[in-house]
Amino acid sequence: MYRIGVDLGGTNTAAAVFDERYQLLARASVPTRRDPSPEGVADSIAAACRECCQNCAIQPGDAESIGIGSPGVIDPEQGIIEYWSRYDFTGVAMADLVEARLGKPVYLENDANAAALGEYVAGAGAGSRDMVAVTLGTGIGGGAIIGGKLYSGFNHAALELGHMSIAADGKRCTCGRLGCFEAYASVTALIEQTRQAMCAAPESRMWTLAPTLENAGGRTAFDAMRAGDEAGRAVVDAYIRYLACGLVNIVNIFQPEVLCVGGGISNEGETLLAPVREILDREDYARLVPHRTRLVRAQLGNDAGLFGAAALPQYR
Repeated sequence: MYRIGVDLGGTNTAAAVFDERYQLLARASVPTRRDPSPEGVADSIAAACRECCQNCAIQPGDAESIGIGSPGVIDPEQGIIEYWSRYDFTGVAMADLVEARLGKPVYLENDANAAALGEYVAGAGAGSRDMVAVTLGTGIGGGAIIGGKLYSGFNHAALELGHMSIAADGKRCTCGRLGCFEAYASVTALIEQTRQAMCAAPESRMWTLAPTLENAGGRTAFDAMRAGDEAGRAVVDAYIRYLACGLVNIVNIFQPEVLCVGGGISNEGETLLAPVREILDREDYARLVPHRTRLVRAQLGNDAGLFGAAALPQYR
């Protein structure tokens, strides 16, 4: 039995073929059509599916199903992209369009939910019952699998973890709220904090690592800290406090067996997660019970969405 998983992006569309044990057999990536039409995007998805099947010598018709992780607001029950700002899609029946091209059942889901499901099936959450995934990037995304099923709320809009407030009168977020987790603990926020610290400390090692403010990135403060720079350490310490505040909230709400942290900054590994665990040990409401949430780093990287999309028929 084969399943196909698709990660639909605004620039590229990736697809992969999996067997029944979610072993990745072949993959392909094609440019997403610049034609801003539903039909053009569906053509890109179909092309990626055909190419990855060709790469492992099967036909799309040999697959049991096709799952798609898509940006935007998704109605997975109807297979509709309710809204995707990049192409100004509203009410697009993408599952039907792809099914018409490939002749197989198609399942559609939000890409963050698909990535969370991928980690649950084949990554950091494999073997757990309940898992919450948090992705630290330009913003903060997330997804949850509860009782072995993907959870998205009655209106499919749940798990906007980046938009819970961790500072009631804090900075205004792009969503309009004050003090959002995303405004303090996304990589975008970390870079802003780094640049502010560089301006306040012209002698900082961060200026050696990033000769201009535009060169500062998510790793700049961490690299400076490792070189003994106090300004870099202060940025990292503050960022970890912001991150831990949001993660403790998530643990206290869900008490998942696994809390999985992904995104580029998660490559800092235990430098990032170990001090967060120390805060969890103090602030987790269930800190005295024998079974505690495990805070772990995501394992699948950019492939998580492919694994999760392929698994949609089983875990929705």
